[in-house]
Amino acid sequence: MKVAVYSLLDSENTQETFDDFLRVCEKFNFEIAFEISVFKKANLKKGKTFSSHKNLDPETQLFFSIGGDGTMLRAMRFIRDNGIPMIGINSGRLGFLATLQPQELEKSMTCFSKGEFYIEERILLTVEVDKNTDDELEMFPLALNEVVVSRKNTTSMLSIHTEVNGEYLNNYWADGLIVGTPTGSTGYSLSSGGPVMAPGSNTLILTPIAPHNLNARPMIISGNSTIVISVTGREKSHLLSLDSRLYSLENKTKIQIKKADFNINIAHLKSDSFFKTLRTKLLWGEDKRN
Repeated sequence: MKVAVYSLLDSENTQETFDDFLRVCEKFNFEIAFEISVFKKANLKKGKTFSSHKNLDPETQLFFSIGGDGTMLRAMRFIRDNGIPMIGINSGRLGFLATLQPQELEKSMTCFSKGEFYIEERILLTVEVDKNTDDELEMFPLALNEVVVSRKNTTSMLSIHTEVNGEYLNNYWADGLIVGTPTGSTGYSLSSGGPVMAPGSNTLILTPIAPHNLNARPMIISGNSTIVISVTGREKSHLLSLDSRLYSLENKTKIQIKKADFNINIAHLKSDSFFKTLRTKLLWGEDKRN
């Protein structure tokens, strides 16, 4: 079985999980390709490497991310539209995306080697701006969790002009605005009062961050919608974030956000499910009255 792996190797726990991963892969005779920075950090002497989606073997059957949810979001740039399923081994904290537990690694690899897993498609957001000075944003304008506009160098609120499918929706007076996917609904949007959305729902969520107009509530819209945002405020610029990547934009820049024309494939063991993750991570069903 051909697999690929990415990790930041930024903690002792992650390093131990990575070492266990190598041991188990060797036991099952998996052929591993290492992201080049991982290969160097781990001081490996032999093995195939890749540095981008362009030189990742298209015959790779599974792409492993070792770390937390943030590591999986960074790993997404190596997958893009090649259809290779990705799975996260959680050596971080909460882990809504990275659901594979390190202590169950050998058991899980047995399932993968037998093909006992399923693929879940997750929608992506793509971003286009009319005033762009950052090549990275142009090269990788994708987000799996959310796209966010927020304040920069100020405590003053932003004025966020928002249109959906060409029609004016609202002018949010707020610290920011989150445009989230179902995958991202358990992240920043949830912390800002947004609802949880099941991964298979073709929906997006608009969640204002600390809105001053208190009747501005989170709103679920069709996943096929096109959102256009323009921000003004006391400062000359504001922040745009795509998952964990930050960019500075001039005010009044038009930001177009819509669903990408391809999905990311997330692999899961057959024993895992989104609802099981909710019960485990958010302690749903733990009420003593149940």
